[in-house]
Amino acid sequence: MGINLVIAVTDGDWFDMLRQQPNLNEVNFWAPSAVNFRALRPGELFLFKLHAPRNVIVGGGVFTYANALPCSLAWEAFGEANGAHSAREMRARIARYRKADPSDRSDFEIGCRILTQPFFFDEADWTCNGFVPVTYLIMPPWLRMRGG
Repeated sequence: MGINLVIAVTDGDWFDMLRQQPNLNEVNFWAPSAVNFRALRPGELFLFKLHAPRNVIVGGGVFTYANALPCSLAWEAFGEANGAHSAREMRARIARYRKADPSDRSDFEIGCRILTQPFFFDEADWTCNGFVPVTYLIMPPWLRMRGG
């Protein structure tokens, strides 16, 4: 039986905010565009790593489902589990990644990857997690780990 996992690059502010939240049941690992996500099945492992130059896996969660939502609806559904303290902060961060004009006030769609049982590694464990940096947003199929 094969086991898939994905390692995706995360926003450092998203990570820093969420790792300080006790007792999170789920988080929205959003993507700035609404590209269809089919890399995992429910119950498989979704890991996140920080952007360069840190390039280390810092946590993860159990993938539940993915969909596309307008930014405002994602905020209504997940609130601070989006990794921001306000809808405005979340939208500004997503707009930066989209390279959107700051005056653009459209309610753009984002990709939502819902993870349950989120976990965050202590910083002391970051340097020894054995991760070889890869510069893909989501690892291509030929790099996914398969169990026997």
